[in-house]
Amino acid sequence: MPSKRTSLLIIFLTIFINMVGFGVVIPVLPLYAERFGATTWEIGWLFGIFSLVQFFASPILGQISDRFGRRPVLLLSTLGTALGFIIMGIGQTLTMLFVGRIIDGLSGGSIGTAQAYVADITSPEERSRAMGLIGAAFGLGFIFGPAIGGWTASQFGYSAPMYVAGGLALINSVLILCILPESHPKEKRQLSKKPEPLFPSLFQHVEVKPYVTVVATYFCMIAGFSIMTGVFALFVFHRYQFDEESTGYLFAMIGLIGTIIQGGMIGRLVKKYGESRLATIGALFLMLSLFWMPLTAGVAAMVMACCGIAIGNSLLSPTLSGIASRSADAEWQGRALGLMQSMGSLARWIGPVLAGWLLAYDLDKGIAAYARTPFYAAAGFLLLTFILCLRLPSRLVKKPEPLA
Repeated sequence: MPSKRTSLLIIFLTIFINMVGFGVVIPVLPLYAERFGATTWEIGWLFGIFSLVQFFASPILGQISDRFGRRPVLLLSTLGTALGFIIMGIGQTLTMLFVGRIIDGLSGGSIGTAQAYVADITSPEERSRAMGLIGAAFGLGFIFGPAIGGWTASQFGYSAPMYVAGGLALINSVLILCILPESHPKEKRQLSKKPEPLFPSLFQHVEVKPYVTVVATYFCMIAGFSIMTGVFALFVFHRYQFDEESTGYLFAMIGLIGTIIQGGMIGRLVKKYGESRLATIGALFLMLSLFWMPLTAGVAAMVMACCGIAIGNSLLSPTLSGIASRSADAEWQGRALGLMQSMGSLARWIGPVLAGWLLAYDLDKGIAAYARTPFYAAAGFLLLTFILCLRLPSRLVKKPEPLA
């Protein structure tokens, strides 16, 4: 039987590959789609369709994992991710790119299942630290994803990053099949022929007020962050003449900072300050950095704003996941975290679409005002996040773990 550390490592790799795939397309997909005559509106939808599909897939995959186990869901999801990227790699039409993105989005809904796996094998006291490791996988994905996308596309063409991401997903599926044990034993699964509906049953198995608050907080955070990612490449290109490879390295820097904080520091910070306080501080960092970004007047200031964004996101994301996890019964972890990830996916769809619409207001105001409106809107979402963080509980009543 593999150790807990080995299981966590495979889950870490699963999240990492998901985020590499997400990051690979950031500097590449707009140019790739333009080869097939895509309009800016179609490019926005090509970005957003991935997350829109995730919105519907995440809670369904979470419910399936609660009934039939985490391992089969994770295995099928990684195989689906590989298939989606291979289709995008061989794609010769815009329609094939959309098909690949949709398949990848359905598969990417497994992030909530991976979080539930972590919750299964960790105690409530260890959970935020373990969620920090997942956050570190997100950060590493942002380090390698955009960098791989930018470099391989410049060297071997736009299909190359898709094949790399698909190959990594295939390797991950082999590891899940051969090594990863099931974390959710049969006696804890919901195996009735008529499973309980997600609504309203979920609210009978969570502490409603903190859970609803943390889901709303997460939605606002992701919406603001995704507005930024939707316009960032265009912003640094027009304001600072950064090409796709340089943009990839900027995202890599953001990911590196996230990895350092979430992989090595978050556990000690939670013990010292508590989850709700760290989330509030993270929201404040993120809000101020997003507001400052369009006001920067040089590369150094822009990089400092990126550092602030990385710090804020690294403090906020894992603590919200930890609070959500500890507010739910053990046998409902998949559905509770799946719904949270689903709301995040909805926000990742809304963000880029809103970013493209708001960007139009700045196009005739000169380079100095380029993308100012989207960044201010992103900061507005983080202001709401900050306000909601003030309502998060300082501590949760420990929910009893069910008997095996």
